[in-house]
Amino acid sequence: MFIIFFIISFIASVIGVISGLGGGIIIKPVLDMSGLAVVSVASFMSGCTVLSMTTMNLARSLSRPKDMLIDRTRSPFLAIGALGGGYLGNLIFDSLMTAVGVANQNIVGAIQAGILLLITVSVMIYMAHKANIKTRDVKNIFAALLIGLVLGILSAFLGIGGGPMNLVVLYYFFSMNSKEAAQNSLFIIFFSQLMSLSQTLLTGSVPLGLDLTNLTVMIVGGISGALLGGYFNKKLDEKKVDQLLMAVFTLIAIINVYNFVKFILF
Repeated sequence: MFIIFFIISFIASVIGVISGLGGGIIIKPVLDMSGLAVVSVASFMSGCTVLSMTTMNLARSLSRPKDMLIDRTRSPFLAIGALGGGYLGNLIFDSLMTAVGVANQNIVGAIQAGILLLITVSVMIYMAHKANIKTRDVKNIFAALLIGLVLGILSAFLGIGGGPMNLVVLYYFFSMNSKEAAQNSLFIIFFSQLMSLSQTLLTGSVPLGLDLTNLTVMIVGGISGALLGGYFNKKLDEKKVDQLLMAVFTLIAIINVYNFVKFILF
């Protein structure tokens, strides 16, 4: 069984580093679809894997400053906002889980799947027309903080790291290209997931039923995927990255339709 967890986290992390999605947008829906973990455990495992992957990617970027595409004037403020958003998003998730009870956590799963489906489809529409959409170049640090806050809330609540929301925001509000958006997205995801995990550990709200062996395997998969994804990121041009994004978004949209129906009916 642990091999399946490794494969899921490894493939998701390779794609996550190449595209800037973070990997959680693949891990969380796939775990929900497969039934390998209940909603709360799937969210926690996804968040931990994404954090391990983004940590490795950030370390790799810092060791190669010439290849670093992180916007040093705005992304730190996005990251600070994401820290606060990570706290609030995790708080909302925990409060909702408490409200519905462990026995009814499929309700939370349905809400997550529905929101993620809406976001994914919206991003696909944007990507299909982005060549014709005039972008902005926001420089106001307070706007960056607010945008980071919203991204962090969605990231932590959905347990996906950041995914498509980060990319579209970086495309539209900061006029970044695909490769710039990918690196800056992972930078933001690192901070939102760091806060989310820290809060979970400090409040003792680690979900019941968590298998530490499977979690460890997924973290190893996340780190390994980050290394391979970093290699491929250099080889692929922006057009191929965009094509990869659209293929992933299509697959994730289909999976989330399935998950939404499954959680509602069962």
